Amino acid sequence: MSTQRVGIVGGGILGLAVARRITEQFPGIEVTVLEKEDRLAVHQTGHNSGVVHAGLYYPPGSLKATLCRRGVALLKEYTAAKGLPYQECGKLVIAVDESERPALERIWERANANGVPGIRRLDAAQLREVEPHATGVAAVHSPFTAITDYVAVSNAYGEDVVKAGGTIELGFAVDGINQTGTGVQVRSGQRRLDFDRLVICAGLQSDLVARWAGDDAGPAIVPFRGEYFRLVSDRTYLCKGLIYPVPDPNYPFLGVHFTKRVDGSVDVGPNAVLAFAREGYRRSTIRPRELAAALAWPGFRRLAAKHWRMGLEEMAGSLSKRLDLRRAQAYVPDVTVRDIVPAPAGIRAQALDRDGSLVDDFRISTLDRVTAVRNAPSPAATSS
Repeated sequence: MSTQRVGIVGGGILGLAVARRITEQFPGIEVTVLEKEDRLAVHQTGHNSGVVHAGLYYPPGSLKATLCRRGVALLKEYTAAKGLPYQECGKLVIAVDESERPALERIWERANANGVPGIRRLDAAQLREVEPHATGVAAVHSPFTAITDYVAVSNAYGEDVVKAGGTIELGFAVDGINQTGTGVQVRSGQRRLDFDRLVICAGLQSDLVARWAGDDAGPAIVPFRGEYFRLVSDRTYLCKGLIYPVPDPNYPFLGVHFTKRVDGSVDVGPNAVLAFAREGYRRSTIRPRELAAALAWPGFRRLAAKHWRMGLEEMAGSLSKRLDLRRAQAYVPDVTVRDIVPAPAGIRAQALDRDGSLVDDFRISTLDRVTAVRNAPSPAATSS
């Protein structure tokens, strides 16, 4: 019997985690990771917030909730074994006024249903004990929410794959997939690789690569850029852990928050603006064909029609440092315009169905010999 060959498209944290798990469960299988860049974890993983989510927000019983809670335990164990950073800095979700109390209560209820450990309700005085420079009328505190370095975790996964006999092909930009009666052929320019099975974990390109394998057009990935500021080094004391807003149920994105990083820095943001390219980390990066495809997707047009006012506000925040600062000051009033400097942006691969609804949970397609991860939103890194 010939050796089974499995290809993984995507060298981000999900693709590497899948490859690593296959080598553990099926040591006789030949595993090859195909990554278009010259190193691993370049895109969404490399622009990740670093937060190890505890499971506060997710509907009980959803894949997000189940995989996040399991992933936290496994990730903490893995980072300890590998000597990688893992800091339980804790998270406060703050209601800034009375109108946000009902939504904060829903977070409390979900966190309890999901088995998040150690969570507490805090009043205005108690939240100041956790974060002395924060303000609000109430909060939910998750003391074991952690931060890590997901690029380091991804590289460790890659080392595990190679040690187990797997292969990582860098610089292999997949541009075609052909399923035959006996296998799957993957193309990159003039190169051809043949596999018995293929797993697509292509992040920002996941819908395009899945379509090459024969999958449906939807959900389509529409890229949104999240732009950040960073506290200057002598003002990082203003934030001891993670300070998050209560999500607005009428708006698809989370809003501005304070994120401590493992190097001690603190990021402030993000906003959420349509990126003009799938990998458009800078405002100046424009790829007309990709932008036209996003604008032409019926789901984007329906989303934009529903949330156009918020979209204009986000665009204004993108152009105005002071407007973004005012949003941050709602949670930490002591932050001034002199305290923040621009920080690297990230891209959210937002999956949209044709009817304009955001795909909020993990979505995976099976296409004969191909498995495609069509949507892997946060907490995908935690869940990996």
